[in-house]
Amino acid sequence: MFEKFMPKLRVDTVFDIDLEDLYAKGYRGIITDLDNTLVGAKDPLSNPKLAAWFEQVKRCGFELIIVSNNSMNRVSAFATPLNIQFVHQARKPSNAPFKRAMNMMKLRPQETIVIGDQLMTDVLGGNRLGLFTVLVLPISVADEGIGTRINRRLERYVKGRLHKAGLWLEEDKKK
Repeated sequence: MFEKFMPKLRVDTVFDIDLEDLYAKGYRGIITDLDNTLVGAKDPLSNPKLAAWFEQVKRCGFELIIVSNNSMNRVSAFATPLNIQFVHQARKPSNAPFKRAMNMMKLRPQETIVIGDQLMTDVLGGNRLGLFTVLVLPISVADEGIGTRINRRLERYVKGRLHKAGLWLEEDKKK
């Protein structure tokens, strides 16, 4: 039952993802969360290191879309200066925003990666559609809103159940 919360890959940050390897395996699109995945929840804009990562994503040949549960103003202010498409107020983990992003990229589930910092939204939503899910550590937990704090409590419970089942091992995380 809890396996649907298990990411395919766990890393510390987006910078730890081997993009060339995933492209070689046939993945062509990345759906990424925004807050606490790419930048802290209160960081309004990108930074030079992240901008370089976006360029690397494009150089590798990936399509990229930000899918966020946050507001139009928040997501647009971040994504528009970078010329990145986005889906706002996504209501993850529902299927609709992931399907919409795949349609925007003209990709199928087996070609699509989801990157996020939450099991309850990003990983669950991606896994339900058969996408390759990547869990990153949250960038700034202290800046999270009440909804995310509730999700973090649920995550601790789910991680405990996965650990008991022998599925969640800290040494599984790749750096």
